[in-house]
Amino acid sequence: MMKKSYFRPEIDALSGYVPGEQPKMPDLVKINTNENPYPPSAKVMEALKHFDSATLRLYPDPTADGLRKAVAERYGVAMENVIVGNGSDDLLTMIFRAFTSPEQSAAVLDPSYSLYPVLAAMQGASVIRIQLNKTDFSLPEDFLKQAAPANLLVIPRPNAPTGNVIPKAQMEEICRSFDGIVVIDEAYADFADDNCMDFAARLPNVIVMRTFSKSYSMAGVRLGYAVAEASVIDGLMKLKDSYNVDRIAQALGLAAFLDTEHLEHCCARIRESREQLAKDLKSLKFTVIPSQSNFLFAAPPDGNGERCFKILREHAVIVRYFPGPVTGRFLRISIGTPGEIGRLLQILREFYL
Repeated sequence: MMKKSYFRPEIDALSGYVPGEQPKMPDLVKINTNENPYPPSAKVMEALKHFDSATLRLYPDPTADGLRKAVAERYGVAMENVIVGNGSDDLLTMIFRAFTSPEQSAAVLDPSYSLYPVLAAMQGASVIRIQLNKTDFSLPEDFLKQAAPANLLVIPRPNAPTGNVIPKAQMEEICRSFDGIVVIDEAYADFADDNCMDFAARLPNVIVMRTFSKSYSMAGVRLGYAVAEASVIDGLMKLKDSYNVDRIAQALGLAAFLDTEHLEHCCARIRESREQLAKDLKSLKFTVIPSQSNFLFAAPPDGNGERCFKILREHAVIVRYFPGPVTGRFLRISIGTPGEIGRLLQILREFYL
C-alpha cells in the first residue's frame, strides 16, 4: 500500500533546487559556485570583532533599517524603496509568492538560474522557458511575444551560467513593454560594465536585486537587498519572515556596503583575472562566452564538457557542469586566485595542447 502524502500535490511533484557541490577533498581547488576568492573587507572583520554579543538576546531590527538607509542613499531613493533579505533567495521566494500562482505564470530564460522554476512550482505556477540563442546566448527576436502571457519575468544580468549581459537599452525596452513585474537579478552586477539599478527608481514594474554573496565575499552570511517602487516593496514586506535578517548579518553587511574602496579593488582584480583566463582558454581552443560576471562559460575544443569536468575533478579541481543539449558542451568556471587558476590551466594544458 502506498503511504499517504500530506503535502500539496505541487510539492510532491517538485524536484528541489540542487545547489552547487560543496566537496570535502584534500588539496581542493573549488571554483564551482562563484564564490569570491578573496576575503571580505577588513571593516567587516572589525565590525565582527566589536559586535556586542549581549544584544543577541534581543530580536534584530525586523526591517534592517540601517542597511536600508545606506542602500537608499547610495541609489538616490527612499528607504521605502528598499527591502533586505536573508540572501537573494529569500527575496526571490517573496517575489514568487507575491506574483505567481496557478493563474499567474512566470517567464524565465533558458539556460538561467535553476532556482526560478523551482520557486514557481512551489506556487503551482506554470513556467514559460524562453530559449536563448544557442551560439551567443542572446535573446530571441520574439522574446517579448513569448514572455507576454506571464505576470512575472525574471532576467539575471549578467546571466548565469552564461555570464553575458543583455544590452541596457534593450533591457529598458523590455521593462517598458512587459505588462507585469520584471525582476532584474543583478547578483553579478559589480563585475559588469554597467547595471540597471536606475530602472528601479524610474520604472514602476521593475525590481532590481543585489546580493552580498559575490562581490562582497559574504556568501556565508546570507544577505541581499532589492530596490523597487514603494508600493511593490510594501507588498513584499507583507510576505517576509518577521525577523528575516539577524543582527550579525545586518552589522556586517552595513560595514561591507560602506567600504566602497575595498569593493572596487576586489572587483577590479577579478575582472583582470577573468580577462586573462579567457585569453588562456582561447589559446587552448576553448570556446569562451564573453562574460561580465565572476565566472566564465567555456567549452573545450572537443565540445565534451562532461569529459573535461571529470578530468578536472580527478585532479581535485571542481568546476560546475550543467548537462543538456546546449549547456552540456560547457563548463562554468568561477574566477579563483591566481594560484587556483594556474592549477586549472596546468591540467587543461596537459589534455588539450
